[in-house]
Amino acid sequence: MIEHRRWAELGGVDLGWLKAKYHFYVGGASNPAHTALGSLIVWNDDEIEPGRGFPVHGHENMEIITYVRQGALAHRDSLGNVGRIEAGDVQVMSTGTGIRHHEHNPEDIPLRLFQIWIRPRKHGGAPQWDTKPFPKSERAGCLVPLASGLQDDGEALPIRSDARVLGATLAAGDAVEYPLPPSRNAYMALTLGSVTVNDQRIEAGDGVAIKHEPLIKITALTDTELVLVDAG
Repeated sequence: MIEHRRWAELGGVDLGWLKAKYHFYVGGASNPAHTALGSLIVWNDDEIEPGRGFPVHGHENMEIITYVRQGALAHRDSLGNVGRIEAGDVQVMSTGTGIRHHEHNPEDIPLRLFQIWIRPRKHGGAPQWDTKPFPKSERAGCLVPLASGLQDDGEALPIRSDARVLGATLAAGDAVEYPLPPSRNAYMALTLGSVTVNDQRIEAGDGVAIKHEPLIKITALTDTELVLVDAG
């Protein structure tokens, strides 16, 4: 089953400084038809004005993965971590028993990012934060694990969930395949370009929820960048 979640069908908000689209139902202005996929419960497509951001706030018992698409994100948290996450970089927070943080756009261009929330295997544990660059050249023509709680995912940032986040950059005509066991779910969103997913056409900004498909075949119709989450 492939459920195409078109950009125009996503709920969202426009606060001026923040423009957000919600791939999953999170209440309020989000689309109630866009239900969670197993442990994957939030996927926000955010655009943040220069000099603006989120004030100090807290999270607990959630794996939060941030994929920066354009610009840079400045991060500071209650563990003493300070970071600058630029386009192509990934940030992970395992919030555990609780972490407070502040994030903003320090640049003079809009910041664009995906923020993805995945439930952990179990509650609790000391909170952790990490970030890492993933150059697009190293994702050319293949799906590369960016963050993972599964075995044998090499250089991926660790998360405490039975899930993995993968990224790829595909040139027009490239194709990649990803096997999906019956017990797993997947969600994919495009940052640019257009593809077919098992022969369904998907455009930039769209998302696609995938269940009960033993093999996902993604073929790029134009130069494309994508993120895919495999979650139990």
